[in-house]
Amino acid sequence: MFFAVLTVAIVACHGYLWKRLIGDTTAPRTAVRRTATAVLVLLVALMAAAVTLGTAVPPEVGRWFAWPGYLWLAMFFYLLLGLLALEPLRGALRRWTGPRRRGRRAAPATGETGGADTHGPSTDGAATDGAATEGTATDGAATVGATTVGAATVPDPDDPDGAGADTDPPRPGVDRRVVLARGSAALVGTVATGLVGYGVTVATGPPAVTRIPVTVGRLDPRADGFRIALVSDLHLGPIIGRSYTRRIVDLVNAERVDAVALVGDLVDGDVPDLAEAAAPLADLRSGHGTFYVTGNHEYYVGYRQWIEHLPTLGIRPLRNTHVPIGTGGGVFDLAGINDHTGYRWQDPGDVGAALAGRDPDRAVVLLAHQPVDVTDAVDAGVDLMLAGHTHGGQLTPFEVAVSLQQGAVAGLYRRGDTRLYVTSGAGFWGPPVRVGAPPEISIVELRARRPGP
Repeated sequence: MFFAVLTVAIVACHGYLWKRLIGDTTAPRTAVRRTATAVLVLLVALMAAAVTLGTAVPPEVGRWFAWPGYLWLAMFFYLLLGLLALEPLRGALRRWTGPRRRGRRAAPATGETGGADTHGPSTDGAATDGAATEGTATDGAATVGATTVGAATVPDPDDPDGAGADTDPPRPGVDRRVVLARGSAALVGTVATGLVGYGVTVATGPPAVTRIPVTVGRLDPRADGFRIALVSDLHLGPIIGRSYTRRIVDLVNAERVDAVALVGDLVDGDVPDLAEAAAPLADLRSGHGTFYVTGNHEYYVGYRQWIEHLPTLGIRPLRNTHVPIGTGGGVFDLAGINDHTGYRWQDPGDVGAALAGRDPDRAVVLLAHQPVDVTDAVDAGVDLMLAGHTHGGQLTPFEVAVSLQQGAVAGLYRRGDTRLYVTSGAGFWGPPVRVGAPPEISIVELRARRPGP
């Protein structure tokens, strides 16, 4: 049902785009309109193929329609927002762009016009344009602005109030509505193209390395300074491949961290297709190893295959469980839960199970894919939860919808006694575009609470 509603909405929105970008700016039955319509239909078809078939075919095949299809998705998003933003202006200029009233010449003095009793013979069917021959007005006589039938004057249906009676005759010129439509289309198209082009360079460029010190309430002072590289939402698939993975690994290794946390949405495809792209993850280096929790996208493609494959790369899945981390003589627990949507595959996340049997006096850091799980984390007394999933919104202003659904977008939050940090993610889903939400690898440094005076 959801996908049916979504399909109808996308078709309706593209109908609106066609109206504003093509229908209002081109003449009917012209080659330009036919060509533009065909291109729009092709782009919609590529977008549909990218969304529905992107993970169903090998990456080397999928990239042929994933790149253009997803790029159009981003363009569609910004074109739609831009055109909707201009609708109030179009409404305000409606009077200026309305059809011109046809003018007519001013009526000559009485006695020289038709429509009044005159001396002399009449001419049946005579037509005049603001003037008539001397004589009685004839049946069928016509004027611009009014039609004379006998002695009666019938208002012109195009000018019923006679407002144009004393105006100048119409002058040739361009249609103002077409001018406005073409100007709006050019403006929105330029802005959308600029945003998408900029977003491509950001999304495909190197992620920023951000360093975030976080005070963890119960952290043993001897564990102060423990550093976790938080990597989320790599989305290996038809667009992101091995070279991008290698870039991530090199950036993480350069930080010489104590542990690496991969918090879901690592892949968009099957192990046979993406094993080569994921292979550089085996080279991740840290003092305590690499840990992983599932994201919603792993469930879309079959999570079990990745749960079985990742240990071959030296990565340890945390599936509703925890491990003690000893450092400098101090100990804290690192826990992980399955993704929030895992229950649909009979593999739910369970904070209670993840923390079962641990020493409650120790600090606990929880890895989860979605920030929405922080509610359960607060109830369970988690000190710090690390999450991803949001991409920071990826395409501004989409972060508004993300905030409404997840309760967090990116950065550090406090929920009761629990701290929540959400990373914007290292990759992207769908469009290889990031606007207002650059990719990042987050280095979270745990800080012990300092005793008060």
